[in-house]
Amino acid sequence: MERAWRNWYLIPYVVWLVLFVIAPIVFLVYESFLDIDGQWTIANYEKVLTPIYLKMMAYSFWYAFLITIVSLLIGYPTAYWLTKTKHKQLWLLLLILPMWVNLLLKVYAFLGLFGTYGLANAFLQAIGIGARQLLFTDFSFVFVSVYIFIPFMVLPIFNALEELPPTLIDAARDLGASAWTTFRRVVFPLTLGGVKAGCQAVFIPALSLFMITRLVAGNRVITLGTAIEQHFLVTQDWGMGATIAVVLMIAMAIIVFLTGSGRKEGSR
Repeated sequence: MERAWRNWYLIPYVVWLVLFVIAPIVFLVYESFLDIDGQWTIANYEKVLTPIYLKMMAYSFWYAFLITIVSLLIGYPTAYWLTKTKHKQLWLLLLILPMWVNLLLKVYAFLGLFGTYGLANAFLQAIGIGARQLLFTDFSFVFVSVYIFIPFMVLPIFNALEELPPTLIDAARDLGASAWTTFRRVVFPLTLGGVKAGCQAVFIPALSLFMITRLVAGNRVITLGTAIEQHFLVTQDWGMGATIAVVLMIAMAIIVFLTGSGRKEGSR
């Protein structure tokens, strides 16, 4: 009887899953087999394999990889430092606080900071370097993306470091290991699950960025997310946009599968 009641509790979740996860995916797959005139075709998938889209896919993976690596290089030391501070929960709250601000507002804030008369150029002029074109560059795109995604990298690594038994570090020190050896042979391998989770949380959404590429990079950076937006909102070729979205989802699923097994092993 109790088990039957538990099954009833699952109904809202199942309805939500069907309406807002499964149904949109089915709709995208269906649309991907339609051309701009609504006729059934597989030409969209053939077009995805052309050099222009393959190049776009390569750019998407490259920038997602770059954003992930920079986030990791900044995020791991930050998470490690947070675990050693006295008021770690307060610092963690300050790190998470920007996530509560609307993404569009944060992007527009950087438009002002990196603009010709923004604070960044004012600082460069003050130290004698002179004004630079900061907006609409690869640097501004990666910088803003890392700023937005860095909490998603720090949080899982912080949790992994917090769960690390201090006795293991003490044992390594007692056995004569240096600080670097202890980190390389004990700390990092045992927190690899958090690192993989953070990389997954950054890399996957970074693959489909489109608003930052348009506003901050000025469309100098063309990714699959930008192409999807263009096909759905500009060219009105929903079939092609859906096809790119399906390919992107398949790529994300492969990444989740490949990193998921490793993450489980790293967290044991």
